[in-house]
Amino acid sequence: MNNMKIVIVHDWLVTYTGAEKVLHAILEMFPEADLYTLVDFLKDDDRKKILKNTNVQTSFIQNLPFAKKIFRNYLPLFPKAIESFDFSKYDLIISSSWAFAKGVKKTKNQIHICYCHTPIRYAWDLYHEYTSNLKQPKKYIVQKTLSYISKWDLRTLDRVDFFIANSKFVQNRISKTYGSKSEVIYPPVDTLSFKLNKDKSDFYLTISRLVPYKKTKLIVEAFNDMPNKKLIVIGDGEEYDSIKQIAKDNICVLGYQKKEDIVEYMQNAKAFVYAAIEDFGIVPIEAMACGTPVIALDKGGTLETVSDEVSGLHFSEQTKESIIDAIKRFESKKYNYDIISESSQRYSIDRFKKEIKKFIESKVGNIDEVNI
Repeated sequence: MNNMKIVIVHDWLVTYTGAEKVLHAILEMFPEADLYTLVDFLKDDDRKKILKNTNVQTSFIQNLPFAKKIFRNYLPLFPKAIESFDFSKYDLIISSSWAFAKGVKKTKNQIHICYCHTPIRYAWDLYHEYTSNLKQPKKYIVQKTLSYISKWDLRTLDRVDFFIANSKFVQNRISKTYGSKSEVIYPPVDTLSFKLNKDKSDFYLTISRLVPYKKTKLIVEAFNDMPNKKLIVIGDGEEYDSIKQIAKDNICVLGYQKKEDIVEYMQNAKAFVYAAIEDFGIVPIEAMACGTPVIALDKGGTLETVSDEVSGLHFSEQTKESIIDAIKRFESKKYNYDIISESSQRYSIDRFKKEIKKFIESKVGNIDEVNI
């Protein structure tokens, strides 16, 4: 299908994380496409990195009172907002969705391909984690809202023609939650920027947004019990102050760092430690591209991407004891930094673009104007 009109839909633009790296690669492939999102509150630097000159349309949520600070409080309105977009002039809809983007309305003549980062986690597999500690009446309100959202999520399934999952882990979740088939295409990782370095220093590294589900505080607690081992923590978020407060002298909490500094830390770390259950997990792959072994949980995306005793090793529980045991096991082994770096190349940006192009062409026919 030549000269097709393409629209790309992304849940919201607030931070520059893994989903936005996927979006950036898709926008590079389709520079003439329009982009729709619920809200756009990106910092100027992030906007330049992700969007460049893309035409962005936002929903009515963008203009609601105090939306920049509390847009998530308008959660009950998100289904209505995503359905308010008029895509009647487009031939192909590509959604980058971990929440609501997959629920856009379409006509019978349009094709909708959803790159699914995950079904809505707080409405499905993390429902009890999100609601169990809430107090009334907030708990009742949140439970009612999430019940409405989960029903809406299932009701809009017929608006997606084809699902792409970002990992086998998410593929299984799509099957379990939606009863839908999907094809796995791993996200793009900028393996060219994270270059191999074999001269490692004597410190461990962890990088993530400092939010509870990333379990960075757990890693810090583990290294608190290993005072002879140095840990560097990079990232910011709601847990920054509390992590900084509990970190002992062997732990350096750096906060936000520029990309070039992150690359240098990754190149020099003796190992990268990661305790989150990730849908995929781009940052551990970036570490591997530097030849740095990854010590990660044996669940979620890192179970697929980290090869035990080849590119790193796994631990089985999100406990400090399990992390401490993994560090001890790691220090008794030797790793081939060349092999680790080579293993990361199967997640490259070029590979992602070629696989996405091949998938789309298998559904809509040949596409001429694609940048890969």
